[in-house]
Amino acid sequence: MADEEYNEGDFVTLTDEDGKESDYELIGETEVDGETYYALVPVDNDEEYVILKLEEDENGEEVLTTITDDDEFDHVAEIFDEILNEDIDYDGEGDE
Repeated sequence: MADEEYNEGDFVTLTDEDGKESDYELIGETEVDGETYYALVPVDNDEEYVILKLEEDENGEEVLTTITDDDEFDHVAEIFDEILNEDIDYDGEGDE
């Protein structure tokens, strides 16, 4: 992620701790208390999304990490639920 800018709809390949690569689509980004979070949906499963936090590793490289604090995760998940639900057109009429 270093020095790259991502926008909604972008596809990224992430590598987990075991070296396994998976493709994701970026569906949202938000900043909470000075921290940046991304909502991504796995390409092979569009029913659930994951939330990752942008952090710097020991080398100063930007990396996406899981949120380990339950309260932090719940707070950010609630914000993403509100943001992502705003994008859903429930009546099928769009913005007119």
